[in-house]
Amino acid sequence: MTTTMANRFLLDVALTPVQGSRFAPTGFADLGAATFDRPADDGGWTTCLLVESAQSMANRLEATLWEAGSSNPTDVIAELPFIRVLDPAGNHLTSSREESHRLASPYVRFATLPDGRTGSELLVESLQLSETSPHDYQRLALAVFGLDPLALVHGVFFAGKSGKEFPGQPKFTRLLTGFIEATDVRRAESGGVKRDHVSHTQEASGSDATEGYGSVPFARTEWTARTITASFNLDLAQLRSYGLPAPAEQLLEYVAKLEIATLLAEPLRLRTNCDFEILDERLVSRGGDALETIDALGERVRSLASACRAEGLFGDTSELTWVRGKKS
Repeated sequence: MTTTMANRFLLDVALTPVQGSRFAPTGFADLGAATFDRPADDGGWTTCLLVESAQSMANRLEATLWEAGSSNPTDVIAELPFIRVLDPAGNHLTSSREESHRLASPYVRFATLPDGRTGSELLVESLQLSETSPHDYQRLALAVFGLDPLALVHGVFFAGKSGKEFPGQPKFTRLLTGFIEATDVRRAESGGVKRDHVSHTQEASGSDATEGYGSVPFARTEWTARTITASFNLDLAQLRSYGLPAPAEQLLEYVAKLEIATLLAEPLRLRTNCDFEILDERLVSRGGDALETIDALGERVRSLASACRAEGLFGDTSELTWVRGKKS
């Protein structure tokens, strides 16, 4: 277990491609693969590569506790509240668990509760922000916890067009951050051709490649690396700064660890030809604390969720309806 006063739970996990040695990293608009240099032990520099960004890893971590097929949270966190957004026909549209801005999503803010209040009004009433005094982040953290505890795990930024909607635009940064980096990398160039086995010349097809006809050669850049590491940082000091009641604080810690454990237990196929496996299944933090099993973490989460509900720290999931083009 993590010691009481540990400031962070830091976990580094060595990965390797499931087959061969090549892999395809994440790409960025107008940039492509993100490479950077890191000081080497010999006093020089070594080229490194960002394989998976913090933003993408946040999405993957959140997805471990969400059943996309049924549009519901997994059973282990079924007791935790969140905001579900429905379409006018009553079908699931999205939720605070799926939206990039979570509780502050426009699909939440511009949706309507059965009693006629908007999602924005629900948030304003819950947060009770002042235009003339500093934000009380401990009180705000408790309010966010009551709406969707996972919004504190992955962060939320209450920004709106009007400063009057969320005065001061309070922000909760991520408690849990993850990314994957590769060190001492080299390009692996290859390519192929998209063949048209019907029309063997452009003239024969009567059109060109812009419409999908013809045989089109292409280049591909993949990468190899000396080491590939998935890194996770759970900021326990930030979590303690919220001053939440003990069961709420512990719940967030173990939900975050459950997400890490679940992600690492599943196939790490991030994209085409980017499929990794763990080199050492003994998951131990830098501080020597072992990451508990999924079953053990799940039992902790269930027990703490029940304790939080018994203390009245949260209620039921809120359901709102979003209508296209309607903002109030």
